[in-house]
Amino acid sequence: MFLGEYLHSIDQRGRLALPKKIRTEISGNELVLARGFEKCILVYTRADWERETGKELQLPISDKKGREIKRYLFSGAELAEIDKVGRVLIPQLLKNYAGIEKEVAVLGAGDHFEVWEPKVWRQYFERREKKI
Repeated sequence: MFLGEYLHSIDQRGRLALPKKIRTEISGNELVLARGFEKCILVYTRADWERETGKELQLPISDKKGREIKRYLFSGAELAEIDKVGRVLIPQLLKNYAGIEKEVAVLGAGDHFEVWEPKVWRQYFERREKKI
C-alpha cells in the first residue's frame, strides 16, 4: 500500500528518484504513468493499472462517457521502467499536464501514488481540508 507525502526533485533528464518507502511497495520495475483527474500524474504498477482500467475496458464502444474516459486515460498513459538506482523518467507530456518543472510532491494514495507540482498540491489540499 502506498502511503505518505514526500518532496523530491526531478533531475535535468526528467527522472524522479522514487522515495524509498514508495519503492519498497513496488513489485517489479514496470510502472504506468497517466494523467490524473486533478492536474497530477497517476502512477500504478502495471498489474494494478490493468486491474483498475479493466473496469473501463468493459464499457461498450457505444457508451459515449466510456469512450471519453478511455481516451482520457489511455492517450495520456505511458509505460515506464524503474532504473537500477530507483529512478523513473517522467514523460514531458505528463510534466506539462501537471505543471511540473523541477520540484514534485509524491503522494501515497493506497493502490497507487501520485506526482504533483508542490504548489498545486498545497492549494488542492487546502481546499479539500476546508470541506472536511
